[in-house]
Amino acid sequence: MPDTTFFDPSHYVLIIKCPDTRGIVAAVSGYLNDNDISIVESNQFNDAQGDTFYVRVVFRQAGGRMPPMQILEEGFKPIAHRFAMEWKIHNLSVKPKVLIAVSKFGHCLYELLHRWRAGLLPVDIAAVVSNHEDMRSFVEWNGLAYVHLPITKDTKAEQEAQFLKLIDDHNVDLVVLARYMQILSDEMSRKLDGRCINIHHSFLPSFKGAKPYHQAHQRGVKIIGATAHYVTSDLDEGPIIEQDVQRVHHGHTPEQLVAIGQDIEARVLARAVTWHSERRVIINGSKTVVFS
Repeated sequence: MPDTTFFDPSHYVLIIKCPDTRGIVAAVSGYLNDNDISIVESNQFNDAQGDTFYVRVVFRQAGGRMPPMQILEEGFKPIAHRFAMEWKIHNLSVKPKVLIAVSKFGHCLYELLHRWRAGLLPVDIAAVVSNHEDMRSFVEWNGLAYVHLPITKDTKAEQEAQFLKLIDDHNVDLVVLARYMQILSDEMSRKLDGRCINIHHSFLPSFKGAKPYHQAHQRGVKIIGATAHYVTSDLDEGPIIEQDVQRVHHGHTPEQLVAIGQDIEARVLARAVTWHSERRVIINGSKTVVFS
């Protein structure tokens, strides 16, 4: 297995969401300073429309007096209560456990595993699951378990039950749909709320169904792109994490549009998974705050 250590083991991240008011940053930074802690990175966002304040602070021990994490969290509770915070401290040396789902298109999977092997994707990949056998040799060559869960219209409920059991058995933190060409049921979407990321193409106008890039070519589309988002029961309408686009022109063939689109999809999904794993994404209703 590759060494995927991305952060110094002593780094932690504090995530805060609370009503906007004066004194939040001063209280947080003062508390960390009082506990012999150095702030490595700090980001804030004031959502004026929702009157909500978001904070992401990466910190580490500055000296020898930083208390154990349990004591640090206990001491922070009065501040959290004072400002009505939703908050959590994460140890960035603990990489989230990820399950990747794929069908027959491998471009997103290739990008994820390349970054993982290079130490650029701070995750622990538990396994790759697929409703087809096409990606088995590539996945197993990378030293990962490949789980084949075939599905038909009549066996969807049974297959999803096996899928969910796999998630539970491996204590999976995040499911990544890397061009997994199956629509999750409403029940499964609810169970994976906030911990399942999907990727899909983005066109203006929108083209659904078979061969969307060929449809785009027929309509003379000038911009193609991709969107990575959290999965909800509303198909492809969950909170957006990342998007990207590229201009195309009349000289591109449908096959070239496919290649360009797949490259965008792979990059966008990899960034979304990375930012989620680095605790840079905070869900805000139907959208997100992303401290990229």
